[in-house]
Amino acid sequence: MEGFLESTFYGNTIFAWLRALAIIVAALLVGKTAYWIFQNVARRLTAKTQTKLDDIVLDMIEEPIVVILTVFGFAIGINTLEFDSERVSDFLDHTMTAAITLSVAWLVARLLDALIQEYVVPLTEKTKSDLDDQLLPILRKGTKLAVWAIGVIVALNNAGYDVGALLAGLGVGGLALAIAAQDTVANIFGGATIFADRPFVLGDRVRVGGYDGVIREIGIRSSRIETRDGAMVTMPNSKFTSSAVENVSAGSGRRIVLNLGLVYDTTPEQMEQAMEILRQIAADNDNVTDDVKVSFSSWGDSALGIRFAFFVRLDRNFRQTENAINLEILRRFHAAGLEFAYPTRTVYTVAPS
Repeated sequence: MEGFLESTFYGNTIFAWLRALAIIVAALLVGKTAYWIFQNVARRLTAKTQTKLDDIVLDMIEEPIVVILTVFGFAIGINTLEFDSERVSDFLDHTMTAAITLSVAWLVARLLDALIQEYVVPLTEKTKSDLDDQLLPILRKGTKLAVWAIGVIVALNNAGYDVGALLAGLGVGGLALAIAAQDTVANIFGGATIFADRPFVLGDRVRVGGYDGVIREIGIRSSRIETRDGAMVTMPNSKFTSSAVENVSAGSGRRIVLNLGLVYDTTPEQMEQAMEILRQIAADNDNVTDDVKVSFSSWGDSALGIRFAFFVRLDRNFRQTENAINLEILRRFHAAGLEFAYPTRTVYTVAPS
């Protein structure tokens, strides 16, 4: 048995391989144990405190810390081995160092996001301006991007790469990169245009590119619209600058036009009564604005036409208001004895002379 353990495999004894494997397994167990402690012990302790900050921070850091502990254990286990090839040894060392660096960057990015969520988000909710609400997603994404960029640069530097030479090398393929990034640049400029011109803000209902919905997020490259059927559509910002955008929320209300028809037996007095009923229905509904128009609009083939146009306030439920108005029209017209028309045809038969 001792002879077997002393036999070599890729420059290391079997015992050395087993020792490295044991350290790696121990690292996995440490990671599992740390995760269990976070889930079952730390969460109970933070739940007893009055502040939410510790809960948010714990939720953000538990997974990165577990990964860091596990990767660190892997690094220790691999460093106990000695390889004949210096290239293999350097590759493993650099890989482990880069993995630890990126794990730390992940931890820092999530920790900063937790601090923004706890301290910055409440401040934006207290202000009346919508601009800070629009900038908040950009701040969060920009912070993460900056941390990850620094983490990647440090990881590459620790892995033995000349970051300066890599950045200089980008100049050679700059033209190709610029061509490939045309859409991205256009979308970024589109985002800047949205923030400068402010054709809409968060919560506005817009129609663009065949979609009708509410703006839920405005980002650097793209924005999100929640359609009326509940779907979330991610649209490039360049689409907003190159297409006609109808901001439904920018007006005083949403317009409804009803075309009603009364029978030809309707008297002038009844027509006036019908129009007055429509004006009163609009006045009695708090969801309707003061801009109401009622007119005797047409002499149809089978009906005397009435055009009833009004606006529903933007902060009120459009469909419920439309439904309530229609029901009230039906109810009051029937009570007043006003008869709705439907297509009819009168046939006169002439007797032979």
